[in-house]
Amino acid sequence: MSAPQVYQLSLGPLTGLAFSADRSQIATCPANNDVQVYNKGGPDGWELNQTLSEHDKVITSISWAPQTNRIVTCSQDRNAYVWTLNEQGEWKPVLVLLRINRAATCVRWSPREDKFAVGNGARSVAVCSFDEENNWWTSKHLKKPLRSTVLSIDWHPNNVLLAAGSADAKARVFSAFIKGVDAKPEPTVWGEKLPFNTVCGEFASPNGGWVHDVSFSPSGDLLAFASHDSSISIVYPSGPGQPPSAIQVIRSTSLPYTSLTFTTESALVAAGHDCQPVLFQGSESGWEKIKSLDDTSAAGKGMTPQATGASRFGGAGPGRLQSEAFNRFRQADTRGSAGVGSSGADGVPAAGGELKTVHQNTITGLEPYEWAADGSVVKVYTIGRDGRLAIWTV
Repeated sequence: MSAPQVYQLSLGPLTGLAFSADRSQIATCPANNDVQVYNKGGPDGWELNQTLSEHDKVITSISWAPQTNRIVTCSQDRNAYVWTLNEQGEWKPVLVLLRINRAATCVRWSPREDKFAVGNGARSVAVCSFDEENNWWTSKHLKKPLRSTVLSIDWHPNNVLLAAGSADAKARVFSAFIKGVDAKPEPTVWGEKLPFNTVCGEFASPNGGWVHDVSFSPSGDLLAFASHDSSISIVYPSGPGQPPSAIQVIRSTSLPYTSLTFTTESALVAAGHDCQPVLFQGSESGWEKIKSLDDTSAAGKGMTPQATGASRFGGAGPGRLQSEAFNRFRQADTRGSAGVGSSGADGVPAAGGELKTVHQNTITGLEPYEWAADGSVVKVYTIGRDGRLAIWTV
């Protein structure tokens, strides 16, 4: 298993990250109201180039259009901005009229980059297109039957269909067709006549957990969504207006997954609170876990939170174990954190200790990084609450 490329971009959480088309630049959201744009290079792998300041509150999501080279950001301040690079090499914002009264939670460019969608806490998805006459971006809202905050979105390859996962424990497929922007779409397994806000599919989380992320397969004929009940569901639609031919559910004993992406029609990678990306493969007859992309047995990564007893404390006796456990929890209580410690006397680890995974906290984002000639994803990248960026070979 090849080791991932790992970069420490922030001491705090990363709420979003996007790569430029040639992978020479990244734009990051370090859990504040600024966007930091880095160029590849420097002693740490990335060198800060510009800081984009326009939002008033924490930026929640970011998306970089590879062909038109535009960045779109959204924030808890209920606004979104489209950033364009001018001739002087500076990023300039253009206002987006979202018309929402709650925080924006997620944003993503459409495949043709002529519109983008913004999920939000106002129980809607704002589908935005450019108004040349007024030189700003306007929005139309997908509302029914959304009943809670939209947590994730993903575009179908045809540039019209849009998947949304929300806190009402449902994943849905909508038509985001905008007259004058989109050409009439070809019929798909999701539908034929697709006026704006047509609901092409609605799927419930197996045990009622809110839906963290949604993802279309490369062809757009499958939909996967990850729920807070530690499950991943893969939907196989049978045709317009018909119930799915199959819904395969992967139930996990691990912590919930928060992000996922297809690598081929029969494989996907998921990651989340378990701090490691996991590869799954399957078909309409069933799916299974293949492996973790992280080598959790590697030495030097620290201790897993599941490690207990003598193996964790170097063979210490019961009394020593109780004393060490008491000191560990007391320090966490007084300092507000267990900290990251090193080995103390007799080989007993000090309070804290690292996980045996590359990421030391929840993975908050997972996206494709590199593709093969046949269109399959060969590398993915992840970001986490530990401020790290990791690039993995699938």
